[in-house]
Amino acid sequence: MTDRLETVTYRPIGIVHTPFTEVDGMPIQPTAALGVRGSIDLTAGFEPGLLDLDGFSHLTLLYHLHEIGRARLVVTPFLDDAPHGVFATRSPARPNPLGISTVRLVAIHGCTLEIEDVDMLDGTPLLDIKPYVPEFDDRQGARVGWLSGRLDRLTEVRANRRLRRP
Repeated sequence: MTDRLETVTYRPIGIVHTPFTEVDGMPIQPTAALGVRGSIDLTAGFEPGLLDLDGFSHLTLLYHLHEIGRARLVVTPFLDDAPHGVFATRSPARPNPLGISTVRLVAIHGCTLEIEDVDMLDGTPLLDIKPYVPEFDDRQGARVGWLSGRLDRLTEVRANRRLRRP
């Protein structure tokens, strides 16, 4: 029987380009980056996978947080002053440094996708693209836990290199 907790390896399917060359000052979520343009350079062999993607207005990107240091199980996130378990946050200091963002698809030119609402670093390795489908992804009445009452600060708060410790 195979151990289900063995190492898992992914290979990037492309690179995300954004105006953010360092963590300091970067938006912490796509809704805080409305209108910020970026692009994806998809590896050439993956172009057939873009067939019919142009019919979607938004994409969910899964990517590797390549500039994150060590993982933490308890973090103090940017929108709060209290420590929380990392799985109750969107902190990048995760055991597996995976990022997820929903961006607007502007255009597709061959293996290049023009996107908006980018909140990741330039040069971010892209692992997957999924079409955003509100009927699949939006949950009416969803609770937001400790974030309740803090989301109004989302556009004011920016990332910084120092991931705060509890």
